Amino acid sequence: MHTVRRHVVLAALASVAVAGDAAAQGPMRIGFLAPLSGAIAAAGRDMYSGCELFWQESGWQLAGRKLEVILEDNEGLPATALTKLRKLVESDQVHMVAGVILSNVAYALVPYIEAQGIPTLYPINSADDLTQRKRPTWLIRTGFSAGGNMHPFGEYAAKVLGYRKVVTIGLDYAFGWETVGGFHKSFEDNGGQIVQKLWVPLNVQDYGPYLAQLRKDADAVFVNALGRWTLLFAKEYAASGLRNRLPLIAGGTYTDEHILPQLGDESLGVVSAHHYSASLDTPANRRFRAAFEKAYNRTPSFYSENCYTGARIIGEAVRAIGGRVEDRAALMAALRKVEIQDAPRGPVKMDPYGNPTQNIYVRKVERVGGRLQNTVIHTYPAVGQFWTYNPEEFLKQPVYSRDFPPCRHC
Repeated sequence: MHTVRRHVVLAALASVAVAGDAAAQGPMRIGFLAPLSGAIAAAGRDMYSGCELFWQESGWQLAGRKLEVILEDNEGLPATALTKLRKLVESDQVHMVAGVILSNVAYALVPYIEAQGIPTLYPINSADDLTQRKRPTWLIRTGFSAGGNMHPFGEYAAKVLGYRKVVTIGLDYAFGWETVGGFHKSFEDNGGQIVQKLWVPLNVQDYGPYLAQLRKDADAVFVNALGRWTLLFAKEYAASGLRNRLPLIAGGTYTDEHILPQLGDESLGVVSAHHYSASLDTPANRRFRAAFEKAYNRTPSFYSENCYTGARIIGEAVRAIGGRVEDRAALMAALRKVEIQDAPRGPVKMDPYGNPTQNIYVRKVERVGGRLQNTVIHTYPAVGQFWTYNPEEFLKQPVYSRDFPPCRHC
């Protein structure tokens, strides 16, 4: 008994010493890049709010060290983001960097991140090759792989929804190519056919000309959009009269909660797939949603949840190394090992490539209690970015792009 007590006392003293050492080293500084202005400002606000909520719950401390977060608006532009990143690393002397949404911004920052050796976490960005063929040493993501999320949905569209011919409409940049590409490959591997692929520029103001081109012999339309692009598309799709003839299915961002309150009855019945829905009925998500709605007076989006869980992953990693964030290699190694069983989205585990393995939810837009929600109708558990494909064989193919997979049935 005396031995047990002695061990408890020694452990407590060691814990106090570690906390004291961490506090003596001064605050931990995180540089955070978010698009707070521009086309996706609402998503940027949701992203930061999720992280902020976790840090507030943690008392703005990690492993005994005071936390300072330096927030910068990257405007959703690669050049602006790089300028702000340089400022965070070279002037503010941050210990790590987090944030970023758009894939073109995410890819553009990697050379600087690697040259500086600065630990970086992308809680949202889904650019496939960040955790596939071009894996950075100093970066992981805790959100999702754009193509990887769509692999189960391609199977679902073919085997459960029973669609044989689908037209795709995607935004003409990496996120659009990869979202469409993942769905395309899996859908055709499960017996379906992509019969037309349309690409829409980011400065689009009118989807009408694109909808006029749709093949009428298709069974459904698959759309990739978010933010203002969702609003534009939903308006035009309703006005076109196509809704009752061509069912709409989508990548998860199309009906995500960051834009769902602005949609109407024209979006009822849209089926999509994503790794989060605010309507998930689990203890962890109920707690998170209640706390988020109380703090910000709005429903959490996947941007919010991804950053809340991303902030928790940072906290777990910092705790694992006793708060010694000056050791960049140790911090980066710890980030890659975090596993969380009770995230609002469900279990999250980092794979060997730096991408999370997690549930993918098939959702259907319904009106419940007078409000639209993404009701979960099917769950694919523990989905990795390579789905059922062999990683080594998968990585021999090109990254999903405008031209890959080729449209053999167009």
